Amino acid sequence: MTADNTTPTYVLRYFDIIGLAETSRMLLTAAKVEWTEEHPEWPQEKPNQPFGHLPVLVEKSGAEDEEDFVLSESGSIERYLARKFNFVPTDNKQMARHEQLRDQHLDAIIAFFAQLSLVDEAKKEKREDFDVMLDKVIEIHTALIRKNDDCGYLFGEELTFADMSAYAFYKLLVMYAVTFEADVAPFVKDKITPEVLNLLRTVESDPLLHEHVEKKGSFVAHVLTE
Repeated sequence: MTADNTTPTYVLRYFDIIGLAETSRMLLTAAKVEWTEEHPEWPQEKPNQPFGHLPVLVEKSGAEDEEDFVLSESGSIERYLARKFNFVPTDNKQMARHEQLRDQHLDAIIAFFAQLSLVDEAKKEKREDFDVMLDKVIEIHTALIRKNDDCGYLFGEELTFADMSAYAFYKLLVMYAVTFEADVAPFVKDKITPEVLNLLRTVESDPLLHEHVEKKGSFVAHVLTE
C-alpha cells in the first residue's frame, strides 16, 4: 500500500529481537499499511522515548498541521493497532475476551523471566509458577480452538489479534527465551498440542502475514525441528 499525503504511516521503535514487538510487527504487516522499524542506539536514545523504554509506535498523519501520535507500552500499542485495523470485535465483551489472552501471554512471559536471576529453591519455585501458567495457557488455547470447530483460529474464521498474540507468545518462548535458558525451547515444544500447532500453521499461512513470514522465516518449521 502506498500512502497518500493524508494516509498515516508508522514507525515502530524496538531492538532487533523478537521480544515484546513481534505482535505489533504482525499487526502492522497484516493491516497492509506503510511502516518501518527503527532500532535506536541504546542507551543513548533512552531519554528520547516517552517512558524511557521500548517499544514505541509513531503514527505520522501526513498532514502538516497535525502532530505525530506517539504511543509507548507494548500492550497499548497492540490494542491500538488491533482496534484501529479491526483485528478485534467491536462488541466490548467479545473484544475483552480476545484481549485477555494477550495479558495471559504476558503473565507467563513475566513468570519465565522472573526466575532467571534466582537460584536453588527460589528459582525452582518460580520456574514451577511458569510451568503451571504455561500449561494453563496451552489448555485455554486448545479448548478455544476445539470450540471453534478446529478451523485453526482461536475465534471465528479470520485472523485476529488473539491469533497473532498467541503465535508471538510461542515464538518468543521457543526462539528468544532459549537464549537465556536452553531447556525452555524443547520444554515448550513438547507441550504444544496438535490444536496449537494447527493454530501456528494457520496463522503463518494466512495471506495477510505472507510478507512477515517471508522476512522472518517459518516459526512452524523451527517448532518441528528436533
